[in-house]
Amino acid sequence: MASTPPSRRRFLALSGLTALSVPLAAACGGDDSGGKPAAGGKVTFEWWNIATTEPGKSLFPEISSAFTAAHPNITIKTTSLENEAFKSKLTATTSSGRLPDVFQTWGGGVLQQQVDAGLVEDLTDAFGWASELTPVSLQAYQFGGRTYAVPYDVGMVGFWYNKKLFAKAGITAPPATWAEFLEDVRKLKAAGVTPIALAGKEKWPGHYYWAYLAMRVAGLPALQQAATTKDFTGAGFVQAGAHLKELVDLRPFQPAFLGAGYATPGGQAATMGNGKAAMELMGQWGPSVQKDAGADLGADLGFFPFPTVDGGVGLVTEVFGGGGGFALRKGAPKEALDFLKFFVLENQAKLLASNGYLPVVKGAESQVTDAGRKVVADSLVKATGFQLFLDQAYPPAVGSEVNDSVADLIAGKKTPEQVARSITEAAKSA
Repeated sequence: MASTPPSRRRFLALSGLTALSVPLAAACGGDDSGGKPAAGGKVTFEWWNIATTEPGKSLFPEISSAFTAAHPNITIKTTSLENEAFKSKLTATTSSGRLPDVFQTWGGGVLQQQVDAGLVEDLTDAFGWASELTPVSLQAYQFGGRTYAVPYDVGMVGFWYNKKLFAKAGITAPPATWAEFLEDVRKLKAAGVTPIALAGKEKWPGHYYWAYLAMRVAGLPALQQAATTKDFTGAGFVQAGAHLKELVDLRPFQPAFLGAGYATPGGQAATMGNGKAAMELMGQWGPSVQKDAGADLGADLGFFPFPTVDGGVGLVTEVFGGGGGFALRKGAPKEALDFLKFFVLENQAKLLASNGYLPVVKGAESQVTDAGRKVVADSLVKATGFQLFLDQAYPPAVGSEVNDSVADLIAGKKTPEQVARSITEAAKSA
């Protein structure tokens, strides 16, 4: 894996960001293979996304069909893959040196590596409508003042919880501190309720706990320093693992969670949606996947931010998360960017009405009607710091080690100290 300069592998913060405002210029070149305009002015391009669950499963093809109906000279060849399958296939494709014309990205170190390899189109000069989007939605895709992807969703990770199951356990309000959270886990278990649903097999949902605990114990500056020094062996990171082990030792997860997927039948989302667990730590897409994989909890579903940790320096207003965007391969036809403009600007209301996405267009937050998503949107607006998913913020090998090591801690195979050392070793080797 190619090494990325630490200064460019930085963690992201809300402050000091400005929206782009540049003249609309000629977009990406279209003379490369794949997506090349055919005879008679017809254009075909590939579009890879992760819309395998509702609402995207139905909505994305609907938007694509509307675009091609209005532009009969354009054909879009769509490939929709489940999250992990997508990442595996894109990694293999990246290694071959050629990406799809339009592809899903979460930004951060993974996109940075693709940019450094010369595989991704610089959209800055063609992206004149970037000024219509919120700065926070753009930042994961910006490096060195240039923009390399178009966002369509942005949000944060937090706890989605079943109000009815909380009431059954005698819990009257969501926990504000980690100590209160652990006590609520004990109350839920005592009431015969599985406290937490977790997709142990897929690993990435587990890394949310360690990342948030590191933020709450050590604070964002410590994370930024670790990203630069490539050293995660500090006391704050070890303590994050120790706090996670406190939770794991309570055995809070559903039976056979280590073999459970996220959106699969009987997996994390279905367990939550079917009322078989009281909580899941998940992003803004959580409710829609719960509904797709299980059932709609409706008014019984609530949301609360990740608790603070007693003695920690991190603030509850520092949030962890990210969104979804689409990047273009180097040489993709200009019509691909036209499609993204249609997808984001002309269909923002549809995206929000589906209750699966949060706004990236300025002023569109007023269109969010779901109570839980309103809490997420409000938390994001009030955020004093923002941390991108660790498995995306870092180059792929480092992000994978975070996922793997935290999964090993949850499975009882690694100590908090071993997790910190393993991530440090991966960072220094990157």
